[in-house]
Amino acid sequence: PTSSLEKSLLVGDFLFVSKFHYGARAPMTAVAAPMVHDTIPGLKIKSYLNKPQLPYFRFPALQKIKRNDIVVFNWPTDTVRYFGDHRSRDIRKPIDKKSNYVKRCVGIPGDSLEIRDGYVYINGKRTQLPDRARTQYSYTVTTKGGELSRAYMYERFGVTDPFYRVGNNAYQFTSLTEESALRLEKTPNVVSVERRIEPAGGANSRIFPNTGTTGWSGDNFGPVYIPEKGKTVALTAENLPFYKRIIEEYEHNILEAEGEQIIINGKPADSYTFKQDYFWMMGDNRHNSEDSRYWGYVPEDHIVGKPVFIWMSWDSQGGNVRWERIFTTVGGSGEPVSYLKYVLIIVVAWVIFSFVLKRRKK
Repeated sequence: PTSSLEKSLLVGDFLFVSKFHYGARAPMTAVAAPMVHDTIPGLKIKSYLNKPQLPYFRFPALQKIKRNDIVVFNWPTDTVRYFGDHRSRDIRKPIDKKSNYVKRCVGIPGDSLEIRDGYVYINGKRTQLPDRARTQYSYTVTTKGGELSRAYMYERFGVTDPFYRVGNNAYQFTSLTEESALRLEKTPNVVSVERRIEPAGGANSRIFPNTGTTGWSGDNFGPVYIPEKGKTVALTAENLPFYKRIIEEYEHNILEAEGEQIIINGKPADSYTFKQDYFWMMGDNRHNSEDSRYWGYVPEDHIVGKPVFIWMSWDSQGGNVRWERIFTTVGGSGEPVSYLKYVLIIVVAWVIFSFVLKRRKK
C-alpha cells in the first residue's frame, strides 16, 4: 500500500486479501493474461482485451462492509496518476482491471458525511477510529535553530513521509500523528507545532464534485449523502454534479442537462433511484491521501475484498524485513500480534509428517 493508511498499514507491507468476506466478485474481463493485473510486466502493455465483458455478479458475502473497515477496491477514476479533472472523463478500463486501492471505509450507504477541521462526522457525530488506527495531519514545526534530519525524525518519531524546510527555522510535515506532534512539541529545540487546517471558502475544483463552486476543502467538506441502493433523491441543477458520474458511468444511463431541466434516457427527471450501494473511502493520512474527498463515491461493484493479514513487510528506509509485522492481522484491537512462529511450526510439522509418510510407504 501507499502511505495513506500509514501506521495501520505501512509502505512495504504485502497483504493477503480475502475476496470472500464481502462476497467474491466473478471475473468481468473475459480475456486476460493470468497472474497479472492490468499490465504485462516488462512489456508495459495491457494484459487484457476490453471486449467481451461479462455482467457483474457477486457471490453471497460473509459480512457487510462496516464503518472503519479497511477495504481493497478498484479505483473508480480509472488509472494511477495525480487526479485532475474527473467531472466528465470517460471510464475506459474494465472495472476489474482498474487500479487496486486500499483505504478505510468511513461512510456506508445511507450515511450523511461531513468533515470539520479535518475530523470526520457521520450523521452528525464525530467518528472514533479503532485503537490501531493513527490519523495523521500536516503540521508546521518551528525550531530554535539547527536541522531536523530525516534519520532523526524516523528513528525518534517514526516519520516516514517527506518533510521540508519552509523558512530558516520552520519545517512543513505532510504527515504526523497527534501523539508524535505532542512528543515533538516537548523537544527542547522545538518552539511550536501547529496543525495545518485548510479552511473552507476557496474555489477548489480538485475537491469532489470537482466544480469549484462548493467552497469546500479537504479539511472542511460537506455534508454529502452517501447513496443507498433503492433510495430515491430529488434531482436539481445544484445537486446534479454529485450524482452525475453515478447516473452516467456507474449505472449506465444517458444523462442530459438543459438549463434547469434534467433528462435521463430521453425523459425529464426530477428524481433518481440508485441501483447499487456506494461507499466513502478515506486514508488515515489526511493530507497525503487520494481518496473520496477528491473523486467521490465508490460503487459496490468496485469492491475487491478485505485485507486479512500481512504476509511480508519490508522497511525500505531501514533496509530490513519487519519481522514483527509478518503474519499479523490487519484488523482487531490492541497491539498487532505476529503469528509467524505458529505458521513456521505448522510448516515444519507438515514437512516432518510428509517425510515420515513417505518412509513408511517405502
